[in-house]
Amino acid sequence: MDLQLTGKVALVTGSGRGIGFASALAMAREGARIVITDINPQAVDAATRQLADAGHQAIGVVADVCDAQQVQALAERAVSEFGSIDILVNNAGFTRDKYLTKMPEADWDAVVDTILKGAYYCTKAALPSMMEKRWGRVINIASRAHLGNPGQTNYSAAKAGLIGFTRSLAYEQGKFNITANAIAPGFVETDLIRALSTYETLRANALARQPVQRLGAVEDIADAVAFLASERAGFITGETLHVTGGRYSS
Repeated sequence: MDLQLTGKVALVTGSGRGIGFASALAMAREGARIVITDINPQAVDAATRQLADAGHQAIGVVADVCDAQQVQALAERAVSEFGSIDILVNNAGFTRDKYLTKMPEADWDAVVDTILKGAYYCTKAALPSMMEKRWGRVINIASRAHLGNPGQTNYSAAKAGLIGFTRSLAYEQGKFNITANAIAPGFVETDLIRALSTYETLRANALARQPVQRLGAVEDIADAVAFLASERAGFITGETLHVTGGRYSS
């Protein structure tokens, strides 16, 4: 299926590795020009070089999505280099797991700000280019944690907020032919997940609760991102796509 992404410009936050990089690569393979951005300079350099070595057009920009000036400079660089921002994937985020009674305020702020304020800054910076062209895609990487996870009140609250943000944005921007959708991954096997001391327990729990008897891969999420970014998904907006191996049906 031709996703008709040739020439589109996709900015993916938190794309130095994991789901973010896999999403950037999936869209690059469909012809999109990619803006890699991450807070980690080494990750940005490595990801950008990997795309370039594979023959894709890409630039890398180090930026903190919680800093409005850095985000604005990021958007201006994307438009200067490639002419527009057509696709925005708000992927930047992380969690610091603690029960609420033991959670420092700094942990709450760091997680919520990165996920929600980051999406606010990046979307606000990208929208003028999309509105001018009257075409755009905003894809927010949420999580199955929006239903609640013990020890993740900060992360769950932020991801639930991101889904509400997505729905409201879809109402606001539909008249400009801009869609907004969220993807809620299930248990995805990344390097960070495999490094957890609780990995085997988490893996067993996930497999016990989902019909598809394997863990998710970053490519599973990336393929969903590429589809929602495409011309093929132009009549889909305000939705949350659960990519979980069927966990919610079990």
